[in-house]
Amino acid sequence: MLDGSEPVVDLVRESASAGRVVLWEESARDGAQAKTLMAPDFRVRLAVEQGRIFGADGPRHVVFAAGFPAVCAEEFEAVRRVAVEAEGAVSVAAVCRGTAVDVRQAVASVRGSAHARVMVVVPASEAMAQVMTHRGAREALDAGVALVEEARGRDDGVAVDLCFADASRADHGLMADYASAATAAGAGTVILADTVGDQLPSDVAAMFTRVGADKDVVLASHLHNDLGLGLANTLEAARVGVRVLSSSWLGLAERAGMVATEQLLFLLAYRAERIRALLGEDADPWWTPPDLTRLPVIARMVSAETGLPLSVTTPVVGTGVGTISTGTPFVHPDLFQPYDPQALLGIAPSVVLTHLASARVVTAVAARLGHDLDREQARTAMAWVKTRAYRTGRATVEESAFASYLDGMCEGAR
Repeated sequence: MLDGSEPVVDLVRESASAGRVVLWEESARDGAQAKTLMAPDFRVRLAVEQGRIFGADGPRHVVFAAGFPAVCAEEFEAVRRVAVEAEGAVSVAAVCRGTAVDVRQAVASVRGSAHARVMVVVPASEAMAQVMTHRGAREALDAGVALVEEARGRDDGVAVDLCFADASRADHGLMADYASAATAAGAGTVILADTVGDQLPSDVAAMFTRVGADKDVVLASHLHNDLGLGLANTLEAARVGVRVLSSSWLGLAERAGMVATEQLLFLLAYRAERIRALLGEDADPWWTPPDLTRLPVIARMVSAETGLPLSVTTPVVGTGVGTISTGTPFVHPDLFQPYDPQALLGIAPSVVLTHLASARVVTAVAARLGHDLDREQARTAMAWVKTRAYRTGRATVEESAFASYLDGMCEGAR
């Protein structure tokens, strides 16, 4: 109780129980495993910007994992700054190992801020339990439940979530029992982690269905992308009823990463019939529908901060989205894209010169550069574009070079 009198509502648990989607954002925390380091200022900015996607309902739709306070004093302070400065924009979480010292430290890093959370990570498989704790899975899970009770007793204004590490290789029945026990002890959610990214969608469905048999338990997913199935697996978890879904901007996370926030959010919001196909006919996933035009902006922010480039083929936010370089897509763009990038993402269409350019494409680019080409000039210019592309060994022809060529061509025609 933050004010000592009224119970604190767990907005994440409340949202998931109502069938709303909650994104558990991992780019600042698990993203560090991808050899990236977000400065404290940037973490605050990212948390605030991500919350703005949902307006006033940011704390209901976004848990921002701010970091791992036990790493060092600087990391503790970074988490603390996010908890204080992004308060009200998102629900801020600190992540910790399953030890009493780490839990106390994590609670201290977010204490006093609205909608604060702590995620305690404990091993669920026998192999991982032996490596992490030098004891069996049942003992490690017993300790996890005890830590939930301790954390809740230490500060009931901080929600506590329990993460089952290596859940994909753990016994489903055992996890189901401990998910119920953790919930009874006060856990807001129980996160099942495919720590090594080895599951297939059918494995995901079986795991979440069995472990979530107790309807009081609110499950969350944390699924890695080592086999390229992070997105498919997360959608499968959503299909069987999971509503708290971990993701990371640009897929930043350990090894091959995890499901990308921009892709997951876009797929769950861009088309009503697709949402129903993924989540069920009666799905109503948002308190406030997300503003998808913010996705490219935030993705560029994260790219600039981390040094991870956006490529031509990056889905949803890549540099190739909304671009046209060949004839038929230029004439009928709607036939060659699954959605309208300008209407949904705010990405204006652009025509790019490549060795595949048609006369129409060349004419359009020339017009943008202030030159009105006749048919013969367009053919001549098209030939120049193709020759330059092969001569330089680069598909895209710089507009500055094309502009210089056009100036010379038109000057010579006078």
